[in-house]
Amino acid sequence: MTSNPIFLYKSDPVRGRLWAEVFNRQAPHIDFRIWPDIGDAERVRYLAAWVPPPDLAHQFPNLELLFSSGAGVDQFDFSVLPPALPVVRMVEPGIVQGMVEYVTHAVLDLHRDMPRYRRQQREQCWQPLQVRTAAERRVGVLGLGSLGTAVLQQLRSLGFDCAGWSRTPHEIEGVPCHAGPEGLPAFLARTEILICLLPLTEATQGLLNAALFAQLPQGASLVQVGRGPQLVEADLLAALASGQLAEACLDVTDPEPLPAGHPLYTHPRVRLTPHISWAAGEVQAATADKFIAQLTRYLQGEPLADLVDAQRGY
Repeated sequence: MTSNPIFLYKSDPVRGRLWAEVFNRQAPHIDFRIWPDIGDAERVRYLAAWVPPPDLAHQFPNLELLFSSGAGVDQFDFSVLPPALPVVRMVEPGIVQGMVEYVTHAVLDLHRDMPRYRRQQREQCWQPLQVRTAAERRVGVLGLGSLGTAVLQQLRSLGFDCAGWSRTPHEIEGVPCHAGPEGLPAFLARTEILICLLPLTEATQGLLNAALFAQLPQGASLVQVGRGPQLVEADLLAALASGQLAEACLDVTDPEPLPAGHPLYTHPRVRLTPHISWAAGEVQAATADKFIAQLTRYLQGEPLADLVDAQRGY
């Protein structure tokens, strides 16, 4: 019977089977298993999960690393995880590229007034609208992690007037970066298209609310690709009704999926997608390479990339 350490995968089983092929080729010394086939629980050293099973310390007494199978970790309840257990989130090039593509498409769609043209088409109205250059359009990104930085670099390459905001100071070449509560008002005041790429924490829950929308220029637009609970839905609908916000592109909601008959499905100024902004990279077998690389770093005593700070929640 094998005594190799077990890497247990608890997420989408289709992707799990692809990962198993990669692990068998590149890491044959690891016994890769897909939940609920856990094998010998005492040999489980590594766990990749979207939602971890309860009571990890009891169920897997020798667990050494916990990986999030997605870019976020807000679905983890850190209060019940072993305090010394390292938690690593997945930041894979396919995820970054997928997010850059989605957000770029959304920004270009809003910048060139495509929502209005779609409404005009339904009304059989032929009316050209004034075109502004990208340099005349002020775009702002909330959240300057790997996703936000990549999005800003792409939008800047297209000529948009970009700025960023984060909880702590960052530096991005060619992009004015604001930080902290004191930096938020100035950032919002200059932002015509607001992109939210923040992680979900206690501080960001409900952040996209009436008070924040009121600090944007009238007629601004929102691209929400963070997490559903960050958005106060009633405040969004009110801001759209008053004209404070002109359009909204939402890829995340609370709950997911929205129930049938929900007003966001049919709102004329809302574009809604089912949390697919970075799904393109999510099901590719190449993602497993990232985890194998992390395991290699760990076994060689090197620092882990994308290690989560449990106190901050990201």
